[in-house]
Amino acid sequence: MRALGLRIFAISALTLVWVLLWGRFSVPNIVMGAVVATVILVVLPMPPVPVQGRLHLIPLIKLIGLFGWYLAVSSIQLMWLAVRPGPPPQTGVLRVELSIKSDLVLVLASAITTLIPGSMVLEIDQVRRILYCHVIDVGSPQSVARFYHQARQVERLLIDAFERDEDWQPAGRTA
Repeated sequence: MRALGLRIFAISALTLVWVLLWGRFSVPNIVMGAVVATVILVVLPMPPVPVQGRLHLIPLIKLIGLFGWYLAVSSIQLMWLAVRPGPPPQTGVLRVELSIKSDLVLVLASAITTLIPGSMVLEIDQVRRILYCHVIDVGSPQSVARFYHQARQVERLLIDAFERDEDWQPAGRTA
């Protein structure tokens, strides 16, 4: 049942992307998007990703809210860095060590970090669970501390939403 739900979600998401790319919500566009999405999933299947644990709704809602907050605040900070007088901000690459267990959640952490303005993931060390992030403002200890605090908050909420220890099982075991 879970596999069917994931397939339906994937087809729906790809259909939405198709419709958004065409820029028009119409029945033929939606139908064609669903056909293209189905063909993509049948002809180019992705390898199965082991999904473990359970989804916890409250931390997920908190994560979405925090992500929206960081989008707004980071956008304003970047806008100020772009228009303020003086030299451009100092940039750098920072290493973020994570305690995330799942590859899928690790990629989600990477995507969230990249989508927040002012930072971009350059490399993921899958084995050691490290993200190497390019950060625009590392000119002061407060800026660096703010970035690490942001990364820790996102990591904590991802773990609370997807990887609680009581729900986690080693790969290959079923409940």
